[in-house]
Amino acid sequence: MKVYDAMGREVATLVSENKTQGTYTVKFNGADFSSGVYFVRMQAGDFSQVRRMVLVK
Repeated sequence: MKVYDAMGREVATLVSENKTQGTYTVKFNGADFSSGVYFVRMQAGDFSQVRRMVLVK
């Protein structure tokens, strides 16, 4: 699971290891980031999903 800024640059990696099937919670601390739109990319095997996140300070 990685976080990208609006320009497509990777700004954080939240999870980088393989996980077994199940439900997980990941905390994101945006204290070091400016307000704006970010994208979170989740990938598992052939599955990939991108979600938009708005950070407001």
